[in-house]
Amino acid sequence: MNRKELFHQIQNKKSYLCIGLDTDIQKIPKHLLEEEDPIFAFNQAIINATHDLCVAYKPNLAFYESNGSVGWKSLEKTMAVIPKNCFTIADAKRGDIGNTSSLYAQTFFKHMNFDAVTIAPYMGEDSVSPFLAFDGKWAIVLALTSNAGANDFQLLQLADESKTYLFEKVMQANMRWGTAENMMFVVGATREDQFAHIRTLAPDHFFLVPGVGAQGGDLSAISRKGMNDQCGLLVNSSRQIIYASADKDFALKARAAALIVQQEMEVLLLERKLI
Repeated sequence: MNRKELFHQIQNKKSYLCIGLDTDIQKIPKHLLEEEDPIFAFNQAIINATHDLCVAYKPNLAFYESNGSVGWKSLEKTMAVIPKNCFTIADAKRGDIGNTSSLYAQTFFKHMNFDAVTIAPYMGEDSVSPFLAFDGKWAIVLALTSNAGANDFQLLQLADESKTYLFEKVMQANMRWGTAENMMFVVGATREDQFAHIRTLAPDHFFLVPGVGAQGGDLSAISRKGMNDQCGLLVNSSRQIIYASADKDFALKARAAALIVQQEMEVLLLERKLI
């Protein structure tokens, strides 16, 4: 899905919601454990209940890889039931030397047909560029993340007169390698104080924004500070939506939780005159 198509979906659904499929077999409703593939059964019900309210789904690969080959099968089956008008993100945080990154890119883009994959850019250009070689596909590069450990490296200042943060240097370098048509950045919703500044660094790029919901990020604040003229945001919510209920009504409760977010997003899009 290219940038124009993604913005069209945002306008059509009046939403920039991304639902994280962080599907933990320890947390899904107990009655699903009787299914042949409980993870897939849960995901399918969530997708069926919410696909008209969100523009993207983001499976976190750890929740599938931890189950071995069975988990990969669950992921493949999940991908098969996500509607074509939904953007798909492999939250894999890959990033290795060039030939290895090329194989990761083939895995997620050619074999599993994801639209995007999250990238840890620490190893530099040759770890990122293989993900930029596929038309209509996206690298989503970690910039300033929500977790407390982000302070260990991302907010270190360079030892020169610029006092630039390391995450800023990472963004500037990556924008030389990719464009707003094939690269996004991860910016945590808990970094509200940095949002307006980060938007000036990358005025045209989409940001994938985790941290709204269970982590306490303020949707309204980050939207007003982070939107651009094509919205430019995919705001992720995982636990708040998919685990809205542990009972047989889990899909209906997930829809209700997603609807609340979508309705707030619609107001914010109208405020910006994007719909």
